Amino acid sequence: MKLLHVLASPRLEGSNTLQISQSFLDALHESTPTTTVDTVDLFNTDLPAVAGANIEAKYQILVGQPIDRDHAESWTEIEREIDRFREADAYLITAPMWNFSVPYALKYYIDCIVQPGYLFRFNELGYPVPLLSGKKMIVVSSSGSDYSAASPAAGFNFHEPYLRAIFGFVGITDVTFVHAHALDVPGEARVTELQRAIDEARDLGSSESWKASPTVTV
Repeated sequence: MKLLHVLASPRLEGSNTLQISQSFLDALHESTPTTTVDTVDLFNTDLPAVAGANIEAKYQILVGQPIDRDHAESWTEIEREIDRFREADAYLITAPMWNFSVPYALKYYIDCIVQPGYLFRFNELGYPVPLLSGKKMIVVSSSGSDYSAASPAAGFNFHEPYLRAIFGFVGITDVTFVHAHALDVPGEARVTELQRAIDEARDLGSSESWKASPTVTV
């Protein structure tokens, strides 16, 4: 199995979110030694711009036109990132909550890869149709306060709904979230919550479901 790890935390040493993800990866390697992991470190990767020549190429694709020579070379950089995403069998997203949503680097990456004709297409009625299926995703998220469903602040959580929506849009619907809430609140509860999330991630990495051979891109 090929796992794509999309790392959207600028902190490596000391990152709570990455610590949780690492427990998942360690357990996955133990239970499924043949797993290969390809990591996209978004804060240390020069992603192609979704502007200039590339935005022109995008709209040529949208109207069913071939990409002209002036834009083809630049668009190849976008295609390279898309292919890297499509070739994976499963995904791990490491993304802390920033200002109620995802870090800007992750949003930029999503805007780069979610392109018509690659991860989705339009049918004859103009409705979008997903082009990925049968792939699993784990999202590890941490937040400074408690934005869980039972919290009075739950309505501020745009992180999970957005990621479920955008990846569901392209056909990835088997998405499991591992949350670590209220990690900026001092005290023993913070330590307990972090350890709970680490244990949950480790259990997921050890589960039998990750040993199954997934269906790949349609």
